[in-house]
Amino acid sequence: MTHVDLNSDLGEGFGIWPMGDDAALLDIVSSANVACGFHAGDPTVLRRVTARAAERGVVIGAQVGYRDLPGFGRRFIDVDPAELVNDVIYQIAALDGFARIAGTKVRYVKPHGALYNAIVTHAEQAAAVVQAVRLYDSSLPVMGLPGSEWLRQAAEAGLATVAEAFADRAYTPEGTLLSRRLPGAVVHDPDEVVRRTVRMAVEGTVEAVDGSVVSVRPRSLCVHGDTPGAVEIARRVRDGLVAAGVELRPFG
Repeated sequence: MTHVDLNSDLGEGFGIWPMGDDAALLDIVSSANVACGFHAGDPTVLRRVTARAAERGVVIGAQVGYRDLPGFGRRFIDVDPAELVNDVIYQIAALDGFARIAGTKVRYVKPHGALYNAIVTHAEQAAAVVQAVRLYDSSLPVMGLPGSEWLRQAAEAGLATVAEAFADRAYTPEGTLLSRRLPGAVVHDPDEVVRRTVRMAVEGTVEAVDGSVVSVRPRSLCVHGDTPGAVEIARRVRDGLVAAGVELRPFG
């Protein structure tokens, strides 16, 4: 039987402003990429989400990003690599503290937004994030796009790597994510999202925006928690995978 992890970005509220339905998504996904306070989230949000994830047996990952609350971490920042190392360590440690209070711990690291996309090719920043993970806990797996500079450097450094694909994002022919600034970057039709997800899990491929076929072969699939109808889409994705004979389980 084919098996795959299903993850979602959670803990992205801030203060009185909610973002997505964390509680509902935690009943669907097997892994939670939890914001660590730099692009979204605050101490109360982090504690609440880690406690709920622990109760439901959902694996917790640190979703680290640029220090960019106003831009939700979706703007590239030309940060000094040494500062980026410290920023990533800070974020992992903050989330890990709340996870440990909940009786669990951070079990993987996934960059967020602009940082995620930047280190597909940005060697210096990729190296900084790799160094941060190694310094904090070299046993932590790291998640990213197949073929990225980030995963290449992580593997060379001895870190376990997890190839990820996106259920609801459009792909370029090069296997990268289409910029959110371009039309069609996010796939909103639930039927199409399910079709794409099952194809990625079973065949290891996805159709790019130009109609070409891209190899992805994911160990984990992401459904975003901040898009309209996210919970229903995630539930349908889960049901579609199970119906196709795909077992859902954490990669860790």
